[in-house]
Amino acid sequence: MTVKTKALPIIEAVLAAILFASSTPLSKILIGDVDPILLAAFLYLGSGVGAFLIRTFMRLSSPEKELEAKLTKKDLPWLLGAIISGGVLAPIVLLFGLRITPASTASLLLNFEGVATTLIAVVFFKEAIGKRVTWSIVLITIASIILSLTWGEWGFSPGIFLILAACIFWGIDNNFTRNISDREPLQIVMFKGLGAGTFSFILARILGNSLPDVNTILLASGLGLVSYGLSIALIIRAMRGLGSARAYAWYGSAPFISLILSLIIFQEKPSFNLWIGLGLMVLGAWLMVTERHRHLHLHPSLVHEHAHQHPDEHHDHTHEGLDALKTVTHSHLHEHPPLEHDHEHAPDIHHRHEHGD
Repeated sequence: MTVKTKALPIIEAVLAAILFASSTPLSKILIGDVDPILLAAFLYLGSGVGAFLIRTFMRLSSPEKELEAKLTKKDLPWLLGAIISGGVLAPIVLLFGLRITPASTASLLLNFEGVATTLIAVVFFKEAIGKRVTWSIVLITIASIILSLTWGEWGFSPGIFLILAACIFWGIDNNFTRNISDREPLQIVMFKGLGAGTFSFILARILGNSLPDVNTILLASGLGLVSYGLSIALIIRAMRGLGSARAYAWYGSAPFISLILSLIIFQEKPSFNLWIGLGLMVLGAWLMVTERHRHLHLHPSLVHEHAHQHPDEHHDHTHEGLDALKTVTHSHLHEHPPLEHDHEHAPDIHHRHEHGD
């Protein structure tokens, strides 16, 4: 992986984090006027409609360019799983938790999404992690427990458990999305947004939730477009080059950005828990993003389709009469012959091999 190709997915993950960071404090403002289920519906409908409009504009302006691989029938189970876990369950649970939790605490607790994503990736999808990532998980988990304590009356805040549950649902979503991350990001965002938003809207109406005013609907939809839609598209692209665990390590900057915004917007006084949790989470995030992985590994023969450029370490095929494609991003079905080599890599779409120890 060259410096250029390694830097791009990191930039995409950090930009995704910045966009998503605004959702927690701004949702906290909107949640006072809108039922959580209905707010979740408008957030995801905004992201889905926005992705549809952007995608339509791009296809109309450049109909000859097919830069991304499209979703297929075999991708449907992963897409549906991502919609249910991350598009329906996670935002609804989070918004209920935000009702009874300070925005600053909730923002910092969202770091647990990276832990949940990594644990699911390791246990169920066999992503390899080293000692640094293991210690990162331990530190962030301890910080989450400290943040959940209520020192005045010994016990745990129920709102914080809801936020941690949302992180777990998003961890499931992230790993499901990882398996279709080689597909067109805007198409994934469109289906996730429209599917999750429609389901939540119907559920809210069945439960008798009344619609808010037009301005609130537009604000929620706009926030969904930016904080959910564009953020999801960027993190999908980042997962191609980094794998889900490492992409969400960089994405872990979102809670810290959100924390700063929350303290500024709501003028909240930082608690003793917050300072301890912040220190542990900063250390945990640093350990995760500085992890390195290199060893001799074998690539078996593989035929697949995804957006790529070449030449690089894994794309040295030729295009008869179309040499110009070498310098631009393009997508087509192509074959990788067996290859054994040694270089630093992440569990991207070309490095999802198993490890013996």
